[in-house]
Order: sequence, then structure tokens, then C-alpha cells
Amino acid sequence: MSSDKVLFAGLMSLGLAVVGGYGLSQSAVFAQDAEDGPGPNLVIEVSGEAQGEVVIDLLPDVAPEHVERMVTLAREGAYDGVVFHRVIEGFMAQTGDVEFGKGDSLRRAGMGGSSYPDLPAEFSDVPFARGTVGMARSQDPDSANSQFFIMFAPGDFLNGQYTVVGHVVQGMDVVDRIARGEPPRQPDVMEKVTVAE
Repeated sequence: MSSDKVLFAGLMSLGLAVVGGYGLSQSAVFAQDAEDGPGPNLVIEVSGEAQGEVVIDLLPDVAPEHVERMVTLAREGAYDGVVFHRVIEGFMAQTGDVEFGKGDSLRRAGMGGSSYPDLPAEFSDVPFARGTVGMARSQDPDSANSQFFIMFAPGDFLNGQYTVVGHVVQGMDVVDRIARGEPPRQPDVMEKVTVAE
């Protein structure tokens, strides 16, 4: 595992995006919840400041191995109790560290994965729009494992650099309320994560 399973290139670009504008203003770029496709759907019960349900339509036709991993971890209960450990205003909310992202000590949250091996990249032409869900990784394109992020706003600089696994079809208002920070002082938690076919 890398010392930090985060959006390396994305965060490098974020600095440029924030400074240069890149259309990250809240009024212009936020879209409505996307249409629900054939699924499967990841249903996340969020507790904390956000409090509510988020439904993600997963895209097995786009990223079959990554979707299978997320479904497996959800069905095993591995995502239950995992915090949103990195939440950047105007960019994204990251979670899914099943190794270090739960419990009393979160000092290593964001550095772990699962007991399964890292996945080879499944890059596609699906763009990173508001509500798009992507897999977090280190500098190595083939290092995604369990962590994922939800976009608050479009991030074209991530296109073709990170694996897209789905999009939010319900609950973007909940995503918008997730506590900000790296990590947040009082992080929101994926209390329960289930799969709906």
C-alpha cells in the first residue's frame, strides 16, 4: 500500500483549479441527481452532520473489477462505520478506507485499503461531473483498492486519470452536507452500506 491512497494527480491539479478558476463555482456547475441505471446500487446510510441516505448507481460495464470490489466489500460489511476522511470544498468527499477509516484512532485514515489486492486501472471516457464516483489511488495507476470519492463539482482534470465506478442518483444534498476537512474535526460516517440490485 502507498503511504497515502489519495487523489495524487487530482490534488496537484486542484491547486491549479482553485487558483485558476476552472469553473468550480457552486452556482454554475452543480447538476441535479443523475438518472438511475441498471445498477447495482450502493446504498449508503450517512450519520453525522450530513445525516441521510446516498444512493450510487454503479457502472459494471465501465469498471467491472472495481464495481465487483465495492459490491464485495459492501456485502461483507467492510464499509460499515468508515468515515469520510478527506473532504475538500468545491472538489470531493473521500471515504472507503476499510483498514484505517473506522474506530477511535483515525490518525492513519486514508493510508489503507482492504485485504484484497490492488486493482488494475479501468480508465474510461466517462467524465468526472458533479456526483461522479471515482476510485482513489496513489501515483501508481494500478493502486486503487477500497477507497472512493464523490465529486462536489466537475473535475475535468481527473478525466482518464482515475477509474469512474458510478454516479450519485439520490442524496446529493446529503453529500453536500458532509463535514469538510483533511480530516474533518467530526467526520461523517458511512454507518451502513448495502447493495440493491
